Amino acid sequence: MPPPGQTQLPDWDGLKLRVQTLIASHRVMIFSKSYCPYCNKVKELFRSMHVEYYALELDITPDGPSIQQVLAELTNQRTVPNVFVNGTHIGGCDSTYQAYQDGSLQKLLGDNKDAEPYDYDLIIIGGGSGGLACSKEAAALGKKVMVLDYVVPTPLGTSWGLGGTCVNVGCIPKKLMHQAALLGQALQDSRKYGWQYEEQVKHNWGVMVEAIQNYIGSLNWGYRVSLREKSVTYLNSYGEFIEPHKIKATNRKGQVTYHTAETFVLATGERPRYLGIPGDKEYCITSDDLFSLPYCPGKTLVVGASYVALECAGFLAGLGLDVTVMVRSILLRGFDQEMAERVGAHMETHGVKFIRKFVPAILSLQIFVQVEQLEEGMPGRLKVIAKSTEGQEIFEEEYNTVLIAIGRDACTRNIGLETIGVKINEKNGKVPVNDEEQTNVPYVYAIGDILDGKLELTPVAIQAGKLLARRLYGGSSTKCDYINVPTTVFTPLEYGSCGLAEERAIEEYGKQNLEVYHSLFWPLEWTVPGRDNNTCYAKIICSKHDNNRVIGFHVLGPNAGEITQGFAAAIKCGLTKELLDETIGIHPTCGEVFTTMDITKSSGQDISQRGC
Repeated sequence: MPPPGQTQLPDWDGLKLRVQTLIASHRVMIFSKSYCPYCNKVKELFRSMHVEYYALELDITPDGPSIQQVLAELTNQRTVPNVFVNGTHIGGCDSTYQAYQDGSLQKLLGDNKDAEPYDYDLIIIGGGSGGLACSKEAAALGKKVMVLDYVVPTPLGTSWGLGGTCVNVGCIPKKLMHQAALLGQALQDSRKYGWQYEEQVKHNWGVMVEAIQNYIGSLNWGYRVSLREKSVTYLNSYGEFIEPHKIKATNRKGQVTYHTAETFVLATGERPRYLGIPGDKEYCITSDDLFSLPYCPGKTLVVGASYVALECAGFLAGLGLDVTVMVRSILLRGFDQEMAERVGAHMETHGVKFIRKFVPAILSLQIFVQVEQLEEGMPGRLKVIAKSTEGQEIFEEEYNTVLIAIGRDACTRNIGLETIGVKINEKNGKVPVNDEEQTNVPYVYAIGDILDGKLELTPVAIQAGKLLARRLYGGSSTKCDYINVPTTVFTPLEYGSCGLAEERAIEEYGKQNLEVYHSLFWPLEWTVPGRDNNTCYAKIICSKHDNNRVIGFHVLGPNAGEITQGFAAAIKCGLTKELLDETIGIHPTCGEVFTTMDITKSSGQDISQRGC
């Protein structure tokens, strides 16, 4: 039947013949409309597969409405795109992508006898925690996998082995240096517990660094062995896309090889950002340099208020160094600000100096704020000049080391993504993906810290990598859950959290719909040495209209990471205040405070504690 409103009856038999001829004469035939985003998405899919297609734009061709009516009679589909491959009707956008995901689209296209097979089923660019997890899972599912990993040396020449940031210059060495600092505090406490020692206690930086680097070296070797056992090909080379499904790999000697794959995963991670001021790359260090630094850094200025900045400042001060933190605005942006301020207050009480509202940058009045080298050495002497963010006040001081920790940038701008059309967020270099970690180019996925709007945590990257491999090759449909992910900031007094910060909860739920329970607590272990009563703090944020479900969990105290990990499972299961109240605590522990909370913030009652 002709479409409603058609004034002139077309030649229906002729139109049907025309449509059938188009379908039969093109390997891929797309009936499309030029303005339709779903049509464009399907075209992008075939372009990414390097497959030619013919598209008839029904909004432009004169018989477009009539052709669409013919298609509806032939296929029972009234929408566009309407896709045919080698004469077989695929369907619309979702059906085409589903066919691509399950491999049936590739099979339909498989009549191209001249197409060369790919070298690998999967190539992963980046050998960090997420990339390694994905590679081993895919290999275990029978796929041929390659991992490329290459560390561009820091401006000071620091580089490291396989395993990514966490293992080499992140979580692992950070936690070990944090532990070294805690042992110093434990030594001080031990006298009150009856331990007597005459020898003066001092810390040897070189011994600590050597021991930590030896352990990291064993992990690097273990990862290489694990890849070999899983039959994953490992290349210590820099990967860069040069055309669809093809990369160039360049090793340290400049030797180049080329490799193709059906699917790619981007797992390139991030690197520390520099200030962009005179002297920053020449004389300053970042966390990429700190953990293998061959000499004690001495008097140190930490620029930044990120968790990396505060963790590093904390353990350096705990090792007995003179440490100052220069803060532009707030501490721990993105975290609960009440908890962040409590973290900072404790650090300040224990010797870390804070310079608030200052930043080393270029002044608008053409006065250059900079880092100058006064004396070479290990460490040397540096002069830092900084300007207040709230006026014309100038700060000037000498330090042995300046550690920059103002944030990290995604390693995505120099790996050829523009060559194959992968879109990134131009502001931060991060990669937008759908809920299956798929980029806008269907055969390219991304995991880990480079994802736009996702958490930058090692366990998240590992989970996402494993689940991605299982979806691609194991028939799974399980997606990574980025909600209620627990984390801990390993400052001298650890801060663990799961769920929403109080500010975010108020923004999402409204203050009137929340109840916040909180309490100070005094760890039993601190009572004998007389340490910091009414410093450790716990709070939960509950949604009143959802059975007082816990939507935010926060704890500041020793072993906060261990406490938070346990409660995170309960929060995942829908923990409520009533369930916490019904839970019997383990006495005497810090975690039991969450089973005895009965004071709300709204009540205004005193939460000070007089005993454990």
